[in-house]
Parts: sequence; structure tokens; C-alpha cells
Amino acid sequence: MSPATLSPGPVHQGVIAWYAEQARDLPWRRAECTPWGVLVSEIMLQQTPVARVLPRWQEWMRRWPTPYDAAGAPTAEILTVWDRLGYPRRALRLQQAAQAIVDQHGGEVPGTRDQLRALPGVGEYTAAAVACFAFDQPEVVVDTNIRRVHARVFSGHALAGKTYTAEQRRLAHDVFPDPEHDGGQFACAWNIAVMELGALVCTARA
Repeated sequence: MSPATLSPGPVHQGVIAWYAEQARDLPWRRAECTPWGVLVSEIMLQQTPVARVLPRWQEWMRRWPTPYDAAGAPTAEILTVWDRLGYPRRALRLQQAAQAIVDQHGGEVPGTRDQLRALPGVGEYTAAAVACFAFDQPEVVVDTNIRRVHARVFSGHALAGKTYTAEQRRLAHDVFPDPEHDGGQFACAWNIAVMELGALVCTARA
């Protein structure tokens, strides 16, 4: 049976079981992490390695553990804590997102993809990721790591190019677990497990 016709069911189970054993212990993945902490992590992780993000995320959350705290912080302090993560405009947009959360959502990070997408600096991927990882919404989450795993496992070839194509989008939806199963938690587990597999095992150099 070719990878393109392989039933994804056993693959789901295997990848999620692998994740349960091998996943990195990152603070924004822990049950006690707030939706704000997840949002901060997703913005920081854009085009930036985990090793560089971790100390900056910890310092950010120590200083500004809620959107209220970040919304009122001096811009100079925001940029200082962002430090060498690069693309400092992300820091300013994150503060603007905090201000929008305070003004429009009573200081609580909204829980749907569309509401998240409306926040400053939040794109399609980040909105889906926060809805999934912070609120257990069974959204299809696709980053470069996930695209690479999909290409190799289900299409049988290496990921070509950086553009997220219509074909890749269809594949991501085709192999996505039933969002009704287990209240969507299984689908969310699939997202994070495939992402981790792409980061640790199915890497660009593997």
C-alpha cells in the first residue's frame, strides 16, 4: 500500500504514543499554563528556536503573567525582554494583542480561531495553534514541521519548498483525526505530536 493510500488511524496512535514517551517538557505545554502563556509562546516561536525562546518566555511571563500586565508595560521594557529573539516588531504586536484582549475581551484570551485571528499580530497558524493548544479546539494546525511529516509519511517524498500549497492544505485536512472523537482532545494531541516528531526526528536534515 502506498503512503498516499495508507489509513492514518494506526499512524495517529503510533505518533501520539511516541509523543507521550519522548516529548520535551516545555512550560507552555504544561496543564497549568494559561492561554496567555500559550499565545506568548506561539508568537515567540515564530522563526525562532525553542532554546532561544525558553529563557525569554520565562522572563516575559514572570514580568507580565496576564494580558493586563503586558498591555500597560513600557514599550522599552517590552523590547528589552524580547532581547535577541529577532523581529522586534513581533514584541510590539504582542503588546498590541494584549491591549486588544483587555479592551475587547475583558482581559481573557479569546478561545476561538476567528476571535484569535482578529488580534494584532496573530495569523492563521497562530490562531489555530492557540485555539487548539490552549482551549482544546480541534483545529487543523500546520507549521513547517507538520508539513514535512505529512509529506514524508503520507505522500512518500520530501517536503519541497517553503510555500504552504493547496495540496498540502488538503492533505492536512484529509489525515486529521475525527474532531468529534474524545471531545477534540485526540485531534489536538495529534497536532502537537506531529509537530514534535518533525522537530526532533523527521527533521529537514534527517
